[in-house]
Parts: sequence; structure tokens; C-alpha cells
Amino acid sequence: MSPDAFRDACLGLPAASLTVQWGGTQVFKVGGRMFALMGGAVAQDGVSFKVSDLAYEVLIETGRAVPAPYLARARWVRFADIAELDQAEALDWLQNAHRLVVARLTRAVRRDLGLTDVVLLSAGRD
Repeated sequence: MSPDAFRDACLGLPAASLTVQWGGTQVFKVGGRMFALMGGAVAQDGVSFKVSDLAYEVLIETGRAVPAPYLARARWVRFADIAELDQAEALDWLQNAHRLVVARLTRAVRRDLGLTDVVLLSAGRD
């Protein structure tokens, strides 16, 4: 996957935004909360994103990813080389990261962003 494709995939998700923070790290957010990082000081020129508890264990144990610096406690993983990511698989990971973060937003924020249907379908709650 190319950096441009990663950026486009993140920004293609509902209500996603991009800010540049922490030494040039591209921070992708929804509702003011991060769901993915690319490049810069924090992502160390790779990509990082939130995953489920099970995906975290599997990706770390198999060596496909490493715990993301500063964010491992929140179940974030880091891939050192974005070019090694399969595009279809990376899109699935990003959609899941987005859903996980949206599910943690307050109802009011989800409603304001027009994301109530996303949460109902992905998290099984309103």
C-alpha cells in the first residue's frame, strides 16, 4: 500500500479528518479521537492504528506488527513498512479502527457527525 492510498483510505471514512502533530505525524481522527497514524516521529515512518484486543494479540504474536509506541496499552499496532501491507487487508484494518473509535464516542458526538448508523452496524449498540 502506498502512503497516498493509506491517506485516501483514512480520509474516505465517514467524518474522518487529518491533522499533523508531533514532529510531522499525520494523525487521522474521527470525532476528535485518533484512529490511525502515518509517518513522523510517533509512527516512526510506518503506520499505526487501533485494533481489537484479539487482533492485537494475533498481530503481535505472529510478528506481523509490533506494539505501537506510546499507544500499545490502548491496543494499537505499528507496521514499520507501509509498502508491505496488502491494500485490501489494510482497508479492512482501517475500517475496523474507525469503527472501534466511533463506538467509543458519545451518542451526542456520533449524532452530530451523522455516525449513528455506523455504530449500530459495527458495534451492535446505539
